[in-house]
Amino acid sequence: MRIGSIINGTERVGEDRNTIDVINPYTNEKAAEVALASREDLDAAVNNSLEVFQTTMKKMPAHERSDILRRAAEILEEKAEEFASVIVEEAGKPIKHSRSEITRSIQILKFSSELAKHMTGEVLPMDAALRGENRMGIVKRTPIGVVGAITPFNFPLNLSLHKIAPAIAAGNTVVFKPAEKTPISAYMLVKLFQEAGLPNGAINLVMGTGEEVGSALVTHDKVKKITFTGSLPVGKTIRETAGFKKVTLELGSNSPNIVFEDGDIDQAVTSLVLGAFGFSGQVCVSAQRIYVQKGIYQEFLAKFIKATEELVIGDPRDDKTDIGPMITKEAASRAKSWIEEAREQGATIETGGSQDGTVLTPAIITNVEQKMKVVSDEAFAPLVSVMPFDTEEEAVSRTNDSIYGLQAGVFTKDIDRAMRVSDQLEMGGVWINDASTFRQDNHPYGGVKQSGIGREGVKYAIEDMTESKFIGIKLNP
Repeated sequence: MRIGSIINGTERVGEDRNTIDVINPYTNEKAAEVALASREDLDAAVNNSLEVFQTTMKKMPAHERSDILRRAAEILEEKAEEFASVIVEEAGKPIKHSRSEITRSIQILKFSSELAKHMTGEVLPMDAALRGENRMGIVKRTPIGVVGAITPFNFPLNLSLHKIAPAIAAGNTVVFKPAEKTPISAYMLVKLFQEAGLPNGAINLVMGTGEEVGSALVTHDKVKKITFTGSLPVGKTIRETAGFKKVTLELGSNSPNIVFEDGDIDQAVTSLVLGAFGFSGQVCVSAQRIYVQKGIYQEFLAKFIKATEELVIGDPRDDKTDIGPMITKEAASRAKSWIEEAREQGATIETGGSQDGTVLTPAIITNVEQKMKVVSDEAFAPLVSVMPFDTEEEAVSRTNDSIYGLQAGVFTKDIDRAMRVSDQLEMGGVWINDASTFRQDNHPYGGVKQSGIGREGVKYAIEDMTESKFIGIKLNP
């Protein structure tokens, strides 16, 4: 299968184009060939998106935008298994987790459909200020224009829709640059929106390299907002080069989880095994650091190791598989080198850490130090460090000792402690009695410190993809 960019409804797959292959991470077989976009294609996409925004999308009634998003949700429900199978093929995500991603993606479309009809403003009490008598003030929200959406490989449908669906709900147009490793689902998504009745050019798909089209999208003067999920180095570059554009950056973490002595150990183990090793740890909020109070440390560790060793490793197409491949052999080798480096520095590998091509067995690491990469950096791999602590104050201090601050988990039955610790943690979000990895699609999601800027979650994304406009009226008394 050969696919290419889609600009103003037309696919660009010319034989003279450079190409890249999409490789199945588990079988190492070719899944598709992608005809790469050029800088000229990117310019065409942005210019077309601006034209469609000015002539069509910003004038489209909210009920029409809502209907298109609802129809897209219905079509995705009909094609759920097809999309899930493609995510397995291009990303290596186990089929049961791929199906869950489709379910969440449908929900994002439904949330966006509903909220498209509820972009409300406010009437201001102008006489609250001096000289405000006989004046009326109205604040309304207006679409921002062309949104550049740059998405990662790990949730190729869900995270794309977290950017695209709110943009459409708000009346914007989108230039969509998906991850190079997972473009097939992006291609199918744009086709799905066409089927749902979205006008040509409302989403323009540009499939190219970050160097060729990603950077140009970020700096393009006709793009009004960039929304990006990916690595910290790329996010820093976007922040430095985006100029006066709005930016939303979700840049990952080494997410901490705290288990107190009064917490439910079995609940914590169940949550954290999935939280640490789901999709081979290739999740921005994957549980990478687990702090366990000393009174229950040994019991927790024994149960955690046992549950981890019971995970099924194998073919992601099999319904029973829990752990499939990482996205590339290079990614697995990088994580393996971190594990071995930690071992050489004195850490203990309690289980896992063996590599077979793209597959890395889930690794539990103890006796670690803060300076070790497996603790201080973002692993984005199936490895987790488990560390004992004495006091609440120690747990909070060690948790906050990081450049990251995306999401955390706290396990305790003491509601006062739960709220006290949550307030002290330097995080964009905290889950009480669930792992840091859990995410719903309707809450504000994003980080502090170097985990990012801005918030996703449909309502919050829509707010950041619109401008507030004030209209004042001087009335005759």
